[in-house]
Amino acid sequence: MTWTELVMAAAPTQGDQPAVSEVRTGEVLSYAAFARRVTRAAAGLQRQGLRFGDEVIVDVPLGTSLPLAVHSVAWAGGVAVLAASGTARFMITQRRYDPAAVKVDRVFSFQSVSGAKPFTALIGDRALEYGPLAGPAITVDGGRVFDHHTLAADLRRLAGRLVIGKEDVVISAVSEPFRGLRVIDLAMTVGAHVIIAHEPSLVGCRVLAQERRATMVVAPYDLARRLLGDPVLRVVDERAIVSSLGL
Repeated sequence: MTWTELVMAAAPTQGDQPAVSEVRTGEVLSYAAFARRVTRAAAGLQRQGLRFGDEVIVDVPLGTSLPLAVHSVAWAGGVAVLAASGTARFMITQRRYDPAAVKVDRVFSFQSVSGAKPFTALIGDRALEYGPLAGPAITVDGGRVFDHHTLAADLRRLAGRLVIGKEDVVISAVSEPFRGLRVIDLAMTVGAHVIIAHEPSLVGCRVLAQERRATMVVAPYDLARRLLGDPVLRVVDERAIVSSLGL
């Protein structure tokens, strides 16, 4: 089972249950919507000419759009490059890009941007039923490339080590996109619900945990240390999410 396939695996059973919620915007992405948009956007990328191993720059902040962008690229057989500049086949952005900083054939955007096509233009009636069996999937710094097997195997190990299940509600207080993406991947692998809280304070994190009945929080070291001792909330240092990948 490849990386994206593993992340989508809970969709048939979780259906319209929330997968990712974003506090700042109020957006909620369900498991069914995630799988539907990823497989259809992947088909759209292939229609646009994306081939196996082609790089796609993904300049999208941590939120509900990031996993959609990255996993659409991966399911289409491309390699997601988390960056704001460079040379690639395509680019996916949230709301802006610098034409002088990128050299790409086409730009797709989640919000209206001059010179870019809407990301929704990729989503047609046809879904890409099968993704790649293996191969490169994502690069964080344009140097080291992580493949599907490595990312999927690491998610399985993390799920076992952190003892996370489908009943969990996970607050992600992570700000770095790749770490935040790994939190989302981890939770979705087991059918849990991730709530993205952008750089919350200690009090804000505790209030959010109480309001959403959270059972776990992944946070930077300083915040995680101050949250320790809560009888209900399991606290995870964000470094534990990526340390096994050597990051």
